[in-house]
Amino acid sequence: MAAGAVSHGDQTLPSEKDVNATIVAVIRTLDGVTPAMADAVTPETNILRDLNLDSIAVMDFIMELETAFNTVIPLDTVAEIATVGDLARAITAEQARTAA
Repeated sequence: MAAGAVSHGDQTLPSEKDVNATIVAVIRTLDGVTPAMADAVTPETNILRDLNLDSIAVMDFIMELETAFNTVIPLDTVAEIATVGDLARAITAEQARTAA
């Protein structure tokens, strides 16, 4: 099991640290996001305001993360995501829900 990973039944879910690292890695690939912006990402980073993403870019970003984590975030949950921390919690919760 990877360091910090959480075992859930037969599945090993990524740790919060791993989820955040993957989110930042994907942020680094987004158009318009500078290395300095990516380096400054915290759980409180507002996805729209701080990363200068429009709604289409946000949806593309979330779809990339869904692919990276092999999960689907329900649209009603996506509507409630404002920060990187919100996104990490949504991914973690969805993975735990589907592993149950």
